Amino acid sequence: MRTLTTTQDLAEFCAEARTHDYVTLDTEFLRERTYYSKLCLLQMAMPVAGSGSTEENAVLVDPLADGLSMEPLYELFRDTSVVKVFHAARQDLEIFFVDAQVFPDPLFDTQVAAMVCGYGDQAGYETLVRKIAHQPLDKSSRFTDWSRRPLSDAQKTYALGDVTHLRVIYEHLSAQLQKSGREAWVREELEILTSPDTYTILPGNAWKRVKTRTNSGRFLAILQQLAAFREAHAQSRNIPRNRVYKDDAMVELASTKPKNMQDLGRSRLLLRDARRGDIADGILAAVKAGLELPEANFPRAPKSREKLQVNPALADMLRVLLKAKVESVGVASKLIASSADLDALAAGLRDIPALSGWRREAFGEAALLLCDGKIGLAVQGNSVVTVDL
Repeated sequence: MRTLTTTQDLAEFCAEARTHDYVTLDTEFLRERTYYSKLCLLQMAMPVAGSGSTEENAVLVDPLADGLSMEPLYELFRDTSVVKVFHAARQDLEIFFVDAQVFPDPLFDTQVAAMVCGYGDQAGYETLVRKIAHQPLDKSSRFTDWSRRPLSDAQKTYALGDVTHLRVIYEHLSAQLQKSGREAWVREELEILTSPDTYTILPGNAWKRVKTRTNSGRFLAILQQLAAFREAHAQSRNIPRNRVYKDDAMVELASTKPKNMQDLGRSRLLLRDARRGDIADGILAAVKAGLELPEANFPRAPKSREKLQVNPALADMLRVLLKAKVESVGVASKLIASSADLDALAAGLRDIPALSGWRREAFGEAALLLCDGKIGLAVQGNSVVTVDL
């Protein structure tokens, strides 16, 4: 098991990788103690000819090695003649975007491809290795500390398995997509993964992720300011946002509106470190800003779909239609529409993903016809089919 620890070694491997049609990649990282993921290991594998061994043309790259630069990898990412293959790439791509504002181009994500190819809603890597590569996979090292050195042989074997079997999976799924003509469906999904907006968290929007039952304008104004301060503070110091203060403490602060350190000391949920210093000052400034915000600038709570006037019979019919379409086209149902999307559709909303792009072709057009009473559902043998009305 070869481990690359110098920029020169990485550059030579990437140069060789650029002579192939594709390269498989994966990462191991830690995020428990930081805001941004800490890259601890990179795995790469090139195709093997004929009956080459599993570990042939596969390497580990140690990004923690002194002096190692990842620029040769990023040059490979920019080479559009080589497909960069990942499984469940989102967290991997976030690492590269934060580090160098670069995305692998072109990208192939086997999890997305597997869902389009009918491998179910939970197309995990272990499942694909078993079903496509017909190999066992030892996941015992999954939760080890990848920042510690030296790595054990068990860790290295586990890590390499995430890219060596991926070659067989990629070739199988790529051929299946080409045969079905659904390559464009996967590309459409991957546009989201390679958009900077997917990984850019603006402090001013952080409040939208906080669950609260209160929609008071003033409460939301304070919550917005508190969430923005927490996000900016966590980003600038590269610490988890919950290390600043947790969501329940933020909701409490937005309700109690502390105006001074004495008020802050009465909080039941605030961490000790947040009751003094920069965090305490930031909390009080955020509350003050929220209290002074003009009503015209109050944030608006997202309209809860739970409060929509959902036609329950239509929602049930849409679920049956989705199941029928999933069985017909062989695509994971969660990739097409969520349960909340179907309820929104049954309540008259039309701004849902299922009504655009390839989803509209696979399900959305029929769903609109069903909502408009232009088609119905009927049982034909063991299947559900649509009938014109």
